Amino acid sequence: MKVVFHSDFYQVYTMDPAAAAGRMQAIVREIEPYVDFVEAAMADHDDVAAVHTAAHIEEVRDDGLYPISMLAAGGAVQAAEIGLTEPCFALIRPPGHHASPGASWGFCYFNNMAVALESLFRRKMIASAYVLDIDLHFGDGTVNILGGKDSVAVHNVGAMNRQAYLEEVRREMEACRADIIGISAGFDNHREDWGSVLETADYYEIGRLVREAAARSHGGCFAVLEGGYNHDILGANALSLIQGMSSA
Repeated sequence: MKVVFHSDFYQVYTMDPAAAAGRMQAIVREIEPYVDFVEAAMADHDDVAAVHTAAHIEEVRDDGLYPISMLAAGGAVQAAEIGLTEPCFALIRPPGHHASPGASWGFCYFNNMAVALESLFRRKMIASAYVLDIDLHFGDGTVNILGGKDSVAVHNVGAMNRQAYLEEVRREMEACRADIIGISAGFDNHREDWGSVLETADYYEIGRLVREAAARSHGGCFAVLEGGYNHDILGANALSLIQGMSSA
């Protein structure tokens, strides 16, 4: 499976947990034997401007976070494009699902998922999309940008125990019909991370369910990294999701 990545994502660009030293290394070390890396490229300004205000973009630039944020957004666009023909994972940071049109919080700056999907829509590569957000925290930015569109469904998994969580994902995927499914892949719901809900094997099951749903729709699927802060198990969780997405 292809994984979009760039060595610049090793940078410690702020002091927040998503930018912590060793976080990306923990994932690369675990997945490297099993994937093919594709080098990320910066997003086109028009793709980011399609979902964010000029004032917000300038604020990110003024904070010195524009280059790394544009690289993350560009990596998400690449993963979505690849995902139309084969499953793909965007190993990128900063994360994005708390970034709204004119503001952001929660370690996010540009909404990588929204930028990617809007890019596909604008180029008429898709007519419909579904976002499955499995992060511990509600992806308010993605809802604020994409939630009002008839062509997009956004679902944040809300169950607080393991079996209910997996059943919620299963129900959603059984009903899903879309040209592409994007996973906002936060791993902070793991039992050894902040959420204390899921096992590592559960990410395989989520990936498998998404891949099967995409196949039923004759569509594609991809994932973008969001949260996940326990470096000891983060790589194994990411690999589990990747292998589940590759299973069908």
